[in-house]
Amino acid sequence: MSNELNVRPTGALDLVSLGALVHRLDPGIIPFRKAMQCQIHVSGGEFNVAANLADCFRMNTAIATAMADYPIGELIAERVKAMGVKPFYKHFKHNGVNGPNMATVYSDQGHGVRPPVVFYNRSNEAAAQLKPGDFDWDAIFAGGVRWFHSGGIFASLSATTGELIIEGMKAAKKAGAIVSFDLNFREKLWNIWGGSQKAAEVVGRIVDNVDVLVGNEEDLQKGLGIPGPEVAATSALDPHTFFGMIDKVVAKHPQVKAVATTLREVHSTNRHSWCAVAWISGKTYIAPTCELDVIDRVGGGDGFASGFIYGLLAGETPGEAVKLGWAHGALLTTTPGDTTMVSVEQVRSFAKGGSARIQR
Repeated sequence: MSNELNVRPTGALDLVSLGALVHRLDPGIIPFRKAMQCQIHVSGGEFNVAANLADCFRMNTAIATAMADYPIGELIAERVKAMGVKPFYKHFKHNGVNGPNMATVYSDQGHGVRPPVVFYNRSNEAAAQLKPGDFDWDAIFAGGVRWFHSGGIFASLSATTGELIIEGMKAAKKAGAIVSFDLNFREKLWNIWGGSQKAAEVVGRIVDNVDVLVGNEEDLQKGLGIPGPEVAATSALDPHTFFGMIDKVVAKHPQVKAVATTLREVHSTNRHSWCAVAWISGKTYIAPTCELDVIDRVGGGDGFASGFIYGLLAGETPGEAVKLGWAHGALLTTTPGDTTMVSVEQVRSFAKGGSARIQR
């Protein structure tokens, strides 16, 4: 089996994501128990990648997802349109009382020694009802698709979402796409219907179809059931423990051609050291380390994944792709919200070693 990533040079869609759309309520630095007002950010681990690729990197992307027909759904659909992502919606009628709903994520920004706190209201979530057969993949992929992406958050929503991911991945593979999966392990979401054992079983079956994995050591351990590293990390930025686990990943899933993640040392809520690493076709790559002054950390990992995928879609070298992911993830933490507010020119400049000097 070839261990090289052969990305299709063309296709009507550069990337299709499959996942849940959510709206995140953000009271800024005020904790929720004292909040008087909130910003609303439209998000979703899988959607963020498609949105970043469309808005910052000017690629043709789409999202396959659930849409509940009520005002919150309309608010979300408007942001999907604004980010330039083509929607393939399975519509659900909201009954005016208890759903099906578009999920709500609550997350303050924290500050200094006080970390951000994230919790959810995902009761009767439309996306959790998605199941195999809900999307016509042949029609979605008809003009050609280069990359297909999904993630562990969507997989954790119900017993049917993981099966839908597998169906979508098999169809994407048949259409000649590279398939990626962001492990994004969320304990709270798995705990309510099966816990870590269920997670490892479902995610293991998904990853059998995957070429490119995104996930850190904890994701690999809990999401894939891979034993922890033999060597203890000297710091959160030490790549050796992560690289030490790759052999176990590839032994379990030999078709995986790349594994990438960000490395982050949190000094305080607003001060992080930030690095990124990847193993691609047997070689290892390490991005520089920089100090981040963080406005809003949510979405930084998706920012890395989208810049990394962009580099590979754009035909950059693997090392350059890792750097572009690292640069975009870093810049994304300097703006509020979960999706990008920066341009591809800013990302390329920072990846080259650009500075924070004023641009006149």
